[in-house]
Amino acid sequence: MAQQEVARLFRVARSTPDLREKLSGAPDLDRFVQLAQAHGYQFTVEEWRQATGFSVEELKCKISEIPGI
Repeated sequence: MAQQEVARLFRVARSTPDLREKLSGAPDLDRFVQLAQAHGYQFTVEEWRQATGFSVEELKCKISEIPGI
């Protein structure tokens, strides 16, 4: 279920500039997930990592630089 939510977020963020801008402004992954949850996407930080293959340690860029966000 969480993987479907992450995929849905990617699809919607691609076509919704306002949402993409809000998510891109997240200073860290915890805040990113909180913002996503506030917009109705139900997944945790760990579920995000599993669905995307990203971990905080691997990220050497801002959340806004992740493809699709």
